[in-house]
Amino acid sequence: MKTEKELRTCDKGHTYYKSSDCPTCPTCERERKPESGFLSLLSAPARRALEHNGIQSLKQLSAYSEKEILQFHGMGPASLPKLRAALKEEGLSFKS
Repeated sequence: MKTEKELRTCDKGHTYYKSSDCPTCPTCERERKPESGFLSLLSAPARRALEHNGIQSLKQLSAYSEKEILQFHGMGPASLPKLRAALKEEGLSFKS
């Protein structure tokens, strides 16, 4: 079954096609991607998952276990090595 893509326009006036009910505009998402820092290493869904859970810093991230992070909607196992490396660089790690 093929889902038909629907033309949409976001609040900023960008037009895009989406087949899911996800309201995220791809253009807006690219514009708000950080240029540096650990959040810049992640895919948009993984970044939104952390932001939605109030995680903006590595210190905040270190308060969670890997298992807890993987429970966040949008976070997948491919992001864990990047997060582990970023934490290690700062002398931090996931909660045991």
